[in-house]
Amino acid sequence: MSLSLKSGKVSVRMSRIWMVFLFFLVLYTAIVARLFYWQVWASGKLKDQATTQHFFRFSLPPKRGTIFSSDGYPLIMNQQAYLVYAEPKKIEDKDGFAKRVSDILAVDPASISAQLDLPDRVWVPIQRKVDGEKADQLKNLKEKGLGFESEPKRYYPEASMAAHMLGFVGLDQNGQDRGYFGLEGFYDRELKGKEGSLQIEKDVQGNPILIGSTFRIDPQDGRNLVLWTDRSVQAIVEKRLKEGIEKYGAKEGSIIVMDPKTGGILAMASFPSYDPRFYTDAEKERYINPIVGSTYEPGSTFKVLIVASGIENKVITPATTMEENGPVEVMGYLIRTWNNKYNGLVTMTDVLIHSSNVGMVFVSNRLGKEKIVKTLSDFGFGAVTNVDLEDESAPELREDKEWREIDLATVSFGQGIAVTPLQMVRAVSVIANGGYLMEPKVVKAIKDANGKMTEVKPKKIRQVISKKTAEEVTEMMVAAVDQGEAKFAKPPGYRIAGKTGTAQIAVEGYYDEKKTIASFVGFAPSDNPKFAMLVTLREPSSSQWGSETAAPLFFNIAKDLFLYYGIAPR
Repeated sequence: MSLSLKSGKVSVRMSRIWMVFLFFLVLYTAIVARLFYWQVWASGKLKDQATTQHFFRFSLPPKRGTIFSSDGYPLIMNQQAYLVYAEPKKIEDKDGFAKRVSDILAVDPASISAQLDLPDRVWVPIQRKVDGEKADQLKNLKEKGLGFESEPKRYYPEASMAAHMLGFVGLDQNGQDRGYFGLEGFYDRELKGKEGSLQIEKDVQGNPILIGSTFRIDPQDGRNLVLWTDRSVQAIVEKRLKEGIEKYGAKEGSIIVMDPKTGGILAMASFPSYDPRFYTDAEKERYINPIVGSTYEPGSTFKVLIVASGIENKVITPATTMEENGPVEVMGYLIRTWNNKYNGLVTMTDVLIHSSNVGMVFVSNRLGKEKIVKTLSDFGFGAVTNVDLEDESAPELREDKEWREIDLATVSFGQGIAVTPLQMVRAVSVIANGGYLMEPKVVKAIKDANGKMTEVKPKKIRQVISKKTAEEVTEMMVAAVDQGEAKFAKPPGYRIAGKTGTAQIAVEGYYDEKKTIASFVGFAPSDNPKFAMLVTLREPSSSQWGSETAAPLFFNIAKDLFLYYGIAPR
């Protein structure tokens, strides 16, 4: 009995000991698990929280890269500006502060007051990109709690020159600088660099600790761009284009000048345009570069490409003859010459000289559907050119099965096909450079912050026609200039290869005979081209014909370029 009682007591005691042991084991395990969670799994999060709670963090913006013309002159650079900010805890009269600051910055004082009154705010940004003059006015106020942080601002030494090509810098959804359109948009990553940061330790009341820890990561400045674009050529083109639009009463106009051997863009201009310094004042439609983002029907300038295909495919030669005795009927449609005059027996060179639509139908019939569709693709139509500008578009070609006989006929003289001006001048450059389709480029080299220069080398896409074909078509184009409708405007002593174009504008499914796009495309000097150029004028009112508007404008610019490049007449 006594032994049984003792045994029971021992059992109870052991049970209690085990319970206490298990309790402490569970407690110990929980503590270890919690410590493991804090120190391992949640360490990153806790570190971020600690940083947020005990440090101010400031972003240090990098300097955006400069954009230089080919002669080393900056077209876009950075100008000293300021981020204006406030420290609410240091401000005694917040409403008065907001009123005085807003008067200089031309902002609503209520918006500043609202930010100052937010709880737990120790730092409030007021306005970015404030110029030096306004910053000096603000500094003269000697307001407590008003601060300034240096930051770069885009500056345009040539004002609105080449606006469509350059683009502009605006703000993204996070309020950060971002390039839009043109080069600023396409090369945004290279230009903007990498943001740095500054962390300053603060006390429990949110005030900076003067002897506390400071962590700084310097920003990496953006890369610089060196362009193919020649500032002098750009100035010539813009001046002449403005004069031409006014003289010929055109609604719009565009000019692109390219080095046919490299694909480098020497100049690019369109009007109306906008000023990138005040881009918010412009209609958003103005941001699009018409040379790469808008389409038109090329009209008779397209004939040189179809003729080149005919010669390359050996279905015609420059001396091939045909009878041009009147309109030709295709699927019930009558195709006439532009002036309804017919010249009897003509050669293919005569077809270009007189810009005969009837003659082009003859070439189209000899080529046939398969060769024509291949020609369009080979010359780069139906696809983007891969130019280094953000806003490029490319109209699609018809599906092979959708090409009717009438479509093949009209495309031979540039009707029923949409192209961009860049596509058109690149295609004609194939003839100028001996047969190669080049990838157009605006940027010639990229220079990093350490001065290392990376060249953007010219790129041949493919050979479209032989050198022999290119030379033969060049001579036909020279004849078209010397003997065609625009011969009166040609500068004497120079061999220029070119072709006029007049395309009616399609309005609600039909062509308006009174609304045209006048154009001229060509290259010079023809035996060793320094430049290829396309001029387009939309709805000129003085005359609807390219020979009387776009061609004289082309020749005026060509004369300026001959003088600039030191090319003497023969």
